[in-house]
Amino acid sequence: MQAFRAGRGVRNFLAALFAAGSIVLGAGAALAETSWAVFDVDSGVFVGEDGGSRIQPPASLAKMMTLYITFEAIRDGRLRWEDRVTVSRNASIKIPTKLWVKPGDTISVREAVDGMIVVSANDAAAAIGEHLAGSEAQFGRLMTQRARQIGMKDTAFTNPSGLTDGLKQTTTARDMALLGLALQRDFPKEYRLFAQPSFVFRGKLRRGHNNLMYRYGGVDGIKTGYTDAAGYNLASSLNLNGHRLIGVVLGGKTARARDNQMATLLTRFSNGETVEAPLVAMNVPVPTPRPAVEIAMHMPEMHMPEIEQGDGGFPVPSLTGWQIQVAALPSRGAAQELLDKVGSLVRTVHTGALAQIETTSRGGRTLYRARFEGFEDQAAATRACAMLKSNRHDCITIEVP
Repeated sequence: MQAFRAGRGVRNFLAALFAAGSIVLGAGAALAETSWAVFDVDSGVFVGEDGGSRIQPPASLAKMMTLYITFEAIRDGRLRWEDRVTVSRNASIKIPTKLWVKPGDTISVREAVDGMIVVSANDAAAAIGEHLAGSEAQFGRLMTQRARQIGMKDTAFTNPSGLTDGLKQTTTARDMALLGLALQRDFPKEYRLFAQPSFVFRGKLRRGHNNLMYRYGGVDGIKTGYTDAAGYNLASSLNLNGHRLIGVVLGGKTARARDNQMATLLTRFSNGETVEAPLVAMNVPVPTPRPAVEIAMHMPEMHMPEIEQGDGGFPVPSLTGWQIQVAALPSRGAAQELLDKVGSLVRTVHTGALAQIETTSRGGRTLYRARFEGFEDQAAATRACAMLKSNRHDCITIEVP
């Protein structure tokens, strides 16, 4: 199998990530047991595991199967990359993260695939499932059927996104490793998409958050996942000098703990590699040139703890035109610096707020508007603005058509 190597660079890997805090099968996510399994692709055996057959929620790792079935449909000619998929109301109201597509609007298959891989878009996953099977429930049955066919004997899917569905949607670390293997084996060309650090959707740069891929040389994917019920999940593929491992960690207490555990496992089972050799702190690559409007979710000292929220934990903003503008500044760097500075204040009031930089022209000059979007109504935007003003930052609320 072709090796897809992560680039190497130098940067301090800073993250302030918090433990999940709601309910997992009757217990707090912070109390959920962590399980893991590591599969050696060359030998075809599991070389290590701890609770690898323990039943746990998949969270967004379920999208790996949604993508498998999507790639299968493309290969068989039932779907094309340029096909348009209508986003139903059911798909549009999924909890974040998502692409924020309005009901009745369409996205291309490629946009849906990129959205699922890079930002774990729940609306894109639901739209694809409905398009291919008629409903999420029917697609869940198809997912489970395909899981059995590739050897996932302990997995049951009920929806294409991985959002919590009581005790019905479950998997194991061993099964998810087998799914990662199937993606690499059956769709080697499409598998490369899992190495994408970001993609542009309707003029906005959407950054991914598979952080281990940027700090551990040789990791080329596959998928992160988080819900309150599941905790922090991760499936990773390592290719070092042609030797490939697939590791899965389920039920991590925090994103950092999950990533660190995966790094330790990959080092342990990578045939003599030392801890120092594969671990390289790196800056996340960003495509150039940047689009005129970009999502500013990368902050130097903090990553949003709800970045891949699945089944609750913060207010769910519906897609409205209400935004707040902090300033219009003469440079993009100044706008980014301001957003980074005040972002934590805004999110104490509205956790799901997304920062963005928007360009505009005034009197022949280009200005960069520093804004936050994702508020469910005018009242939510007003509360966030009031928080900024109480901390001596100017702010206005804006309704954008």
